[in-house]
Amino acid sequence: MSTTSYNCTNEQQRVEGLAHAQKAIAAKQIIVMPTDTVYGVAADAFSPQAVATLLAAKGRGRNMPPPVLIPRIGTMEGLATEISDDARKLAEKYWPGPLTLIFHAQPTLTWDLGETKGTVALRVPDDQLALDLLTITGPLAVSSANRTGQAAAQTGSEARSQLAESVEVYLEGGFRPLEGTAPTPSTIVDATGLRLRVVREGAISLEEIQRMIPSALGRDVEPEMWAPVNLSKEATETVEETATTEKTTTEKAETSEVTATPEETGDPEAQVEAELSADSELPAADAAAEELAIDVASHEPVISHEPVTSEEPVASAESVSEGSDALINLEKPEAAAS
Repeated sequence: MSTTSYNCTNEQQRVEGLAHAQKAIAAKQIIVMPTDTVYGVAADAFSPQAVATLLAAKGRGRNMPPPVLIPRIGTMEGLATEISDDARKLAEKYWPGPLTLIFHAQPTLTWDLGETKGTVALRVPDDQLALDLLTITGPLAVSSANRTGQAAAQTGSEARSQLAESVEVYLEGGFRPLEGTAPTPSTIVDATGLRLRVVREGAISLEEIQRMIPSALGRDVEPEMWAPVNLSKEATETVEETATTEKTTTEKAETSEVTATPEETGDPEAQVEAELSADSELPAADAAAEELAIDVASHEPVISHEPVTSEEPVASAESVSEGSDALINLEKPEAAAS
């Protein structure tokens, strides 16, 4: 593979670099681009082949799927579902910027970012070169431009020293974020539950988010322990008592279903079945629990949720890029080469 670098601080090379990058993305190749945090290696989010190439270039497995960068807030509607008002408020305040929001992915989309368990991490970067590229390519799967275990690249040349000719186009836009400064990762907020949960603090602190969304939880707070801040002590106690009563009732019902004995049933085989069932039965998953794996440098979360599947028609990438809610096409059209 031939590799070309463009100095995008020069206007002519910037135009040529964006055009070449668009063609490379359409051809399912990978490119390197600057973002507002570090340099990223990018691929067509709708091409499993391109995403696989991205992960291979980094030496990374499918258990660390990349987030998806989008050009505008409106694109979020076409990629995510069950977007809460609180999540929307954060997006409106901090996008473009260092905030990554994890949503349930639209079930009608066909893409393969890795082991996402039906979720997608979205961000609008605060970098004009990145936004210009995203506008002509549509959503891109983007990971930090480095080999796994190495430092994240803060210039295009640093990225090239690690990724070499596995990348078709390098867009050099200068030092990111600023020369002489260490990169600060984006803050990651899980918006798939009933309440927002900050699963990694980055450029935006938990305290800052809680000033805007008081119900937002920190990573170490279990969601079931949360009580609305605007409830009185008496109201909070009533909520807790109700929850306790419901839990006790449920436990009693479950106990009555599984504690049949030979004396109660008159059937010795029933006890044998009950014992075998009890030995093999796994504890129910806690709906609030999650397994989170995050690459601090590259904003790559993996949240374990039940996968969402659907046989509905597939959305087109073109409609997604335009921020449309309509999901109308069966395949993503290739991006037009300029």
